[in-house]
Amino acid sequence: MASLKPEELRDLPDDGLVQRLAETREDLFKLRFRHITGQLDNYSALRELKRDVARINTELRAREIAAAEALEKADG
Repeated sequence: MASLKPEELRDLPDDGLVQRLAETREDLFKLRFRHITGQLDNYSALRELKRDVARINTELRAREIAAAEALEKADG
């Protein structure tokens, strides 16, 4: 599980970004479950996935703000 880079996220379309978010959250859930059952060997993967979720959410929010500003500018 390689960490996502912001440049990679910016290149994805909106629906691809939402799909990536869902996949990353599912992976995080699976790792948390393995952690609880004592089967997880690489604890740093939890931290990495949490950060990936945060990066994806940040990019989605930035796009949302940009779209709102563009709409406001077009109306104004």
